[in-house]
Amino acid sequence: MSAVTLKDRRSHAAAGEIRIRDALESDLHAIIDIYNATVPTRMVTAELEPTTVEARLPWFHEHSPDQYPFWVAENDGRVIGWLDFKKFLPRCAYRGTAEISLYVHEKSRRQGVARRLLEEAIARAPLLGINAIVGLIFGHNQPSLKLFERLGFERWGLLPRIAQLDGNKRDLVIMGRHLRAH
Repeated sequence: MSAVTLKDRRSHAAAGEIRIRDALESDLHAIIDIYNATVPTRMVTAELEPTTVEARLPWFHEHSPDQYPFWVAENDGRVIGWLDFKKFLPRCAYRGTAEISLYVHEKSRRQGVARRLLEEAIARAPLLGINAIVGLIFGHNQPSLKLFERLGFERWGLLPRIAQLDGNKRDLVIMGRHLRAH
């Protein structure tokens, strides 16, 4: 395991103890279930149809613990959320910037899971050579925008009415934060 691979990092939440660890391929069913549950809400993802484990296997395998990790949050042995890092843009000048995605099981929301995952990303990203993190969030997703703002992210951009969700045009907000180098 690399120096930045997560061990047993724990914190307390309303529902019990949260453990954040590297995602395993065996977690993919739970990860996809959490993701697919957000599709019909039109709040979190630009996907309009649910996906499958098979379709997401290549995406899962693009991650590496020492560069673009994929983490899950567990409670009582159950995956209740996940966060992944991905390359922001392919040009070399953006190498120190990563985009993150964050999803929490609907029954575990508002219990500190998203905050805990995002705090972990902020703390550990510099060890991965990442000096800036961005999140792409729909403008109508106020809970996510508020969480990112509380953790020091700023609005770095707005793409107005860029997403078409069931005939509704939605804004995409680019939230960003510079990190301290290690």
